Amino acid sequence: MTTKFTEDHEYVTVDGDTGTVGITVFAQDQLGDVVFVELPEVGRELSKGDEAAVVESVKAASEIYAPLSGTVTEVNAALSGEPGLINQDPAGAGWLFKLTVRDHAELETLMDEAAYAEHAK
Repeated sequence: MTTKFTEDHEYVTVDGDTGTVGITVFAQDQLGDVVFVELPEVGRELSKGDEAAVVESVKAASEIYAPLSGTVTEVNAALSGEPGLINQDPAGAGWLFKLTVRDHAELETLMDEAAYAEHAK
């Protein structure tokens, strides 16, 4: 499994051809308490950089962009009833959606954990 990060504070963990997408701990700290999540439809085709979801907090609404191109295969249905999972466990139970990765070469355009930590300072 490989985890990469975007400049917009999304992460994608890739296992084979499946990418699990969410927002980073830094992003959820900046947003504050998440109160609503709008997730993409299963089957939606996304290109890298497309707006894929919206996370709303008590402070602001934030667009979530696709870190990689692919087809949405699953959304985290638990978030509709419990959006606070994003605050509690953004890299675990608070994931947003999964997609089938179309182009693994796009991973090379994303940051590794060390580069992201430097970026988030």
